[in-house]
Amino acid sequence: MHDFDYKVSVIVPVYKAEKYLKRCLDSLVSQTFSDVEILLIDDGSPDNSGDICEEYATKHPQLFKVFHNQNQGVSLTRQFGILHATGEYSIHVDPDDWVEPTMLEELYQKAKAEDADMVICDFFEEKRKTTYSKQQPKNLEAQSLLSEMFTHLHGSCWNKLIRHSLYKTYNIAFPKGFSCFEDLFVITSLLRHNIKVSYLPKAFYHYDKTMNENSIVRKYTLKSYHEDLLMFETYRRHAETLGNAKQSCLNTISAHLIARAFNSLIFDGKTFRDNFQSFIPLLQENERLKPSRKRKFIAACKGYYALYRYPMYFMHLLKQLFKKVPRP
Repeated sequence: MHDFDYKVSVIVPVYKAEKYLKRCLDSLVSQTFSDVEILLIDDGSPDNSGDICEEYATKHPQLFKVFHNQNQGVSLTRQFGILHATGEYSIHVDPDDWVEPTMLEELYQKAKAEDADMVICDFFEEKRKTTYSKQQPKNLEAQSLLSEMFTHLHGSCWNKLIRHSLYKTYNIAFPKGFSCFEDLFVITSLLRHNIKVSYLPKAFYHYDKTMNENSIVRKYTLKSYHEDLLMFETYRRHAETLGNAKQSCLNTISAHLIARAFNSLIFDGKTFRDNFQSFIPLLQENERLKPSRKRKFIAACKGYYALYRYPMYFMHLLKQLFKKVPRP
């Protein structure tokens, strides 16, 4: 006898999403798969996101479950969804994205056909144009995939259908205090174990990189800096459990941390050096960083942040001004 109520649970963390939430929810309503629950978790949104969630739950009470929480951040909101989901499998969908109608049906059929613990699929990246992002692993063995998540594969939870019981079996939870890379942490925690992974060479998910102006990955403050340091320290400990993937983990996370800080313009040269010079060895041995990018980051960590960053910023401003100037 099974201890789940649905075949698939969809977890949607919602925060300041009123401008695009309906597009996301309409795509979920249009799914060809019927044995599904959709958990809408309002993370204390100050806009009308909560009302939109209630509107869809009223129209489709058999489909949506709405939760209104005090703001606690995306990581703990995802974890709330994990704790309240009752599906055999679960997947996450972000409110600024949307999905193809057959996504849940095809992923679930693949999981059942191969008795898979995790099914990975391709996705579409939406920016100025739509780009197809292929996510085919070189090897479906969990340990091999672990390394690939820190190199060329996307570590998100939204292109992966996961057997929901694994979270409890392996005591895996989304980490507290993370504002980004919380999904990569969970995926790689799962892959530490000998789980069965399948790959479906088809894209269903539309990852919108332009719509969500409130997205944490597009904003950076001193609070973000301190959260990133906490994140890196957590990953540093996590890396010790990853075997051959340890160095790839440290290289990838440190490069992301430096990149976010580099693009922020909240530091002067001395402050940047004082805060990030300890990351120079990791940057130097990171073979995946482009040489020009590596030189900029290392120079910034040595105190030459303004020399590289501010000319780039002014060039960006000029481009924006030229875009706004009306043509005769």
